[in-house]
Amino acid sequence: MKLTNYTDYSLRVLIFLATKNSNELVNIKDIADTYSISKNHLMKVIYELGKLGYVETIRGRNGGIRLGKAPEQINIGEVIRKTEDDFNLVECFNKEKNNCILSPNCGLKHVLNKALSAYLSVLDQYTLQDVIFNQDNIRKLLS
Repeated sequence: MKLTNYTDYSLRVLIFLATKNSNELVNIKDIADTYSISKNHLMKVIYELGKLGYVETIRGRNGGIRLGKAPEQINIGEVIRKTEDDFNLVECFNKEKNNCILSPNCGLKHVLNKALSAYLSVLDQYTLQDVIFNQDNIRKLLS
């Protein structure tokens, strides 16, 4: 399964913020520059992460963003489910748009559905804390 850029950027923002001190505010431009991502696109991602409670945004001159939860409370599978808009791996996963004549007797849908469930099940086993276990190395890469 391929994740959208939106989800990829969401995870990268969370990783970036998780390497900072919990009270340290980060400028969106710094994240955009570090990852070479459009600031405008990143603002949409951060807005959504804020609505979901993963990121806290502080407005104003000395404002910025920081994690809204502790890294060990942010589940990777949950983030992906909330930031991905389409888990329809094939046409038949979408009942409204399914025109495949094989659907009534096709076993592939069941196999792909099991694969998707397994994929998400593995992601559910990890938190943000688990994926930043080498914080010092990540900090060096991000600076």
